[in-house]
Amino acid sequence: MKKIRNPFRQLNTFEWILWTFSLGAIIASFFAVGSTEYANLAASLLGVTSLIFAAKGDAFGLMIMIVFSLTYSFVSYSFGYYGETIIYLCMQLPCAIASLINWLKHPSDKGSAEVKIGSFNKKHLAILIPLAAAITTAFYFILQAFGTANLIVSTVSVLTSFVALYLMNLRIPAYALAFILNDIVLVVLWSLACVENIGNIALTVSFGIFLINDTYTFICWTRRRKRQITNSEEVPEPSPEEE
Repeated sequence: MKKIRNPFRQLNTFEWILWTFSLGAIIASFFAVGSTEYANLAASLLGVTSLIFAAKGDAFGLMIMIVFSLTYSFVSYSFGYYGETIIYLCMQLPCAIASLINWLKHPSDKGSAEVKIGSFNKKHLAILIPLAAAITTAFYFILQAFGTANLIVSTVSVLTSFVALYLMNLRIPAYALAFILNDIVLVVLWSLACVENIGNIALTVSFGIFLINDTYTFICWTRRRKRQITNSEEVPEPSPEEE
């Protein structure tokens, strides 16, 4: 019988510290204001946990991201952030599922939990630019029709989210940079929500924590890409007899 892999055993000391700090900061901010929005807390804890494993290039992080997308959609809908609801249900959720499949199909080595880093080319750019422009424009009018709160900020969130998800599916390290921009947008978005309901402080803090984690993800993926390229160059070409 095949032994079930425990992804938590793969975390190094720094990652345990970062994850523990992230969880602690979110929980502390939640109870500090006497919030009872437990769905907000659940979404925040799921989100930051998914990022720790995504930083390792582990598809387990995408599995958690799928659950996070559903939970965060519910929270956003409850507050009237229909843009975030639509983004996560119609864009982030299916993209996370597609990325999960893609990551599982492209391990760095046979049997490895670490994903193989992809490469970006002009073809991808030619698809990304017009598609991002079209989706962002379409979402602006859709969100406007729904009477979305903070329309401009929500629309910018659509753009940064789509770029991040597109690059994540391609397994490109720059996806973390796009998520960093998205984190900044969402800190602004939920800070505005806190003006109306301080109970949203957990989500505001969580996206600040996400910013730290996505920065770590970008550093990890950049290093991983260099390592994988170096390892591939060190593999000797097979001799004619071996082919």
